[in-house]
Amino acid sequence: MSDQRKVVVVLGASPNPDRYSNRAIKMLVQAGHHVIPVHPLLESVEGLSVVHQLDQISEAVDTLTVYVNSERLLLLLDSIQILKPKRVILNPGTESPTAIEKLTAAGIQVLPACTLVLLSTGQW
Repeated sequence: MSDQRKVVVVLGASPNPDRYSNRAIKMLVQAGHHVIPVHPLLESVEGLSVVHQLDQISEAVDTLTVYVNSERLLLLLDSIQILKPKRVILNPGTESPTAIEKLTAAGIQVLPACTLVLLSTGQW
């Protein structure tokens, strides 16, 4: 795991501590990353300001970790390609062959994996 602080976008952020996206936000912050939660309606999650749309992010993004279903993900592919994160993590339940194909073709690394497992095992 790198000691360098990374910009990580959590797509589908939730204030519910039982949701995996919420757990990921906490773990990412604890690991020292700059976390940008994304949700269309919320104002804050775990004390972090929420961005309502991907096009509101101007920073270079290292990782976009996805916690929305595959149907919603497909609607956001253009925005993800414009954001151009170095990699996209498709957490369990978010996988989409179409998304993998389009993002890979756009030069974005796609990793079907669990953010929580990657963080807890030092594979981040």
